[in-house]
Amino acid sequence: MGKRIVIALGGNALGKNLPEQMQAVKETSKAIADLIEAGHQVVIAHGNGPQVGMIQNAFAAYRKQEPSADVMPLSMCVAMSQGYIGYDLQNALKEELLNRGLQQGVATVLTQVVVDADDPAFKTPTKPIGAFMTKEEAEKMAREKGWNVAEDAGRGWRQVVASPKPMAVVELTTIRALTDAGMVVIACGGGGIPVIAVERHHLKGAAAVIDKDFASELLAEQLNADMLIILTAVEKVAVNFSKPDQKWLDSLTPEEARAYMAEGQFAPGSMLPKVEAAVKFAESKPGRTALITLLEKARDGIDGRTGTRIAVR
Repeated sequence: MGKRIVIALGGNALGKNLPEQMQAVKETSKAIADLIEAGHQVVIAHGNGPQVGMIQNAFAAYRKQEPSADVMPLSMCVAMSQGYIGYDLQNALKEELLNRGLQQGVATVLTQVVVDADDPAFKTPTKPIGAFMTKEEAEKMAREKGWNVAEDAGRGWRQVVASPKPMAVVELTTIRALTDAGMVVIACGGGGIPVIAVERHHLKGAAAVIDKDFASELLAEQLNADMLIILTAVEKVAVNFSKPDQKWLDSLTPEEARAYMAEGQFAPGSMLPKVEAAVKFAESKPGRTALITLLEKARDGIDGRTGTRIAVR
């Protein structure tokens, strides 16, 4: 019997620029179509790091040519990235499905994700985004736009934003209806468009980025998925990574994962959020399993032949 699966695609599944993306989504679509062909119900989330950066840089370059142009809000840049990544991905996936005689519809849902205005992350923004600036340019933007700015590893100054935890998926009802109808849905791109509820029905875009693994986990919970698959650049999670005593892990309980996290085994901004999201999903309801593996190994991972599985025993 097929499972309901939420897949979180890492950056390697999308490429780092437009030509790479157009090629990458073809290979990505083959791996996803394998799961659909095996009878699984699939919802796809994805990152957008390089893509949203390109959008911001394009608007920054335009502003230098046209000084009267305003800065494009980060929330709108995320929305744009969802649109053009979804366009490429849904076209490539639909083509692959039709080539296999499969008739499922594929749809991208522009997805907003609510964050808390009082999230502690807003007090200490650390995520660098957008174009590099001189110190003078950065200070000017801080004065005029209220940006938080910081020097980035000796390469120049950049805006820094918060990375708050996701609280709710605004378009959940739409995503669920499409999924229940047998459609393949692409949602929560780039972790979702970050929004804050400021009035009874009004949502305001936030200068923030949401970790796509945490957003994917929340979406998987709210869709009552059986499995969350977090795809990354390695086949399995490892401890003592890149050291002589490196050890690949086939399975983890949440307790074992927390012990390794306490030891500092997983790199922040890399494997750590993936393991944290996997643990949260595994503990959210009996019988749920999270899997961390390579894109091309996803089907083998579902069948228990590879990857790192996180589940309550």
